[in-house]
Amino acid sequence: MEWFLFKREFQFVRHRRRAFMFSGCLLLVAVISLAVQGLRLGIDFTGGYLVEVGFDESVELQPVRGVLSDAGFEDFQVQHFGSSREVLIRIAPGADTEAVEAERPEEGAADIGAGISDEVLRLLRGAMAQEPEMRRVEFVGPQVGQELREQGGLAMLYALGMILVYVAFRFEKRFAVGAVAALAHDVIVVVGIFSLAQIEFSLPVLAAILAVIGYSLNDTIVVFDRIRENFRRQRRGTPDEITNTSINQMIPRTLVTSLTTMMVLVSLLVFGGEVMFGFALALAIGVIVGTYSSVYVASTLLLASGLSREDMMPVQKEGAEVEDRP
Repeated sequence: MEWFLFKREFQFVRHRRRAFMFSGCLLLVAVISLAVQGLRLGIDFTGGYLVEVGFDESVELQPVRGVLSDAGFEDFQVQHFGSSREVLIRIAPGADTEAVEAERPEEGAADIGAGISDEVLRLLRGAMAQEPEMRRVEFVGPQVGQELREQGGLAMLYALGMILVYVAFRFEKRFAVGAVAALAHDVIVVVGIFSLAQIEFSLPVLAAILAVIGYSLNDTIVVFDRIRENFRRQRRGTPDEITNTSINQMIPRTLVTSLTTMMVLVSLLVFGGEVMFGFALALAIGVIVGTYSSVYVASTLLLASGLSREDMMPVQKEGAEVEDRP
C-alpha cells in the first residue's frame, strides 16, 4: 500500500469543495440531532444508582425490565454487562426512589444506594426463575453529575483554546484557525453520532473525545509542517499544487498510523465488552474523522485564507546580511 501511494499522486485539493459540502452536511445533521434529542447521558453526568446483578445462566432483559416497571420504577436502563449472565441496571433518582430514601433519612448516599439495590434484588428474586447475585452498587449524586458535565465541557474548551495558542505560536494565526476548526469539526461529528444513535455518553466517552483532539491535532500539525516546508523549498507551483503535493507526501504515514490504531480499536469493540464499547467507538469514529479533517477541513480553510509563498518565508532579521559578512 505504501509503495502504491508513493507512486501515485491523488488530487485531494481538487475535490475540496465537495468535501467541504460533505462536512457541512455532517455538521448540520449533528447539530440538529443534538438540538432535537440531545445526548443520552450516563449516570456519571445525570446522577443516580447503578446496580449490577449476576445470574448462573443467560437471562433475557425484557423480564427484568418488566419487574422494575411493575414495581413502579420509571426512569431506568437495563443492559447486559460483559456477558448475557451479567445485568447492569441504572436507575435515575426520582419519585420512584424517594420511598426507599425516606426509610433511611439518617443514612448516607452509600447506605441509600444499598437500600435501592436490596429492593431491586428482592424484586428479582420474587419474579425470576434464577437466583440473582449482587455484584456491585454505585451512587452518583445529581450535584456531582452536574459538576462533571460542567468540568467536561470546560476541559474541551480549554484544550481547544490552548491548541489555538500553540499552533498560532508555532506557525501563524491562519494555521491556528484551520487547526481549531478541524478539531471542532471532529468533536461535533463524534458527539453528533452518539446523539443520533442514542449511545450512552459517559466519562470514558468524554476521555475518548479528548484523546481524539490530541490524535487529530497530531495529524494536522504534520500536514501543516510539510506544507510550510514545501512552500519554502519549491520554487514553482501554485498554493493548491504545493498543498496537494504535501498531503500526498503525508498520506502513507497517516494511513499506516490510522490503520494500526484502528486494529486495536476494533479489537476493543469486539472483545472489550460494554465497559469499553463507548470509549472504543468514540476513538474509532474520531480516528476516521480526524484523518479526513486533517486533509480536507484544515487544509481547505488554510487555502481559503489566501495562503501564499510570502507568508511561509522565514522572517529576516535587520542587519542579518551585515552579520554574515566575514
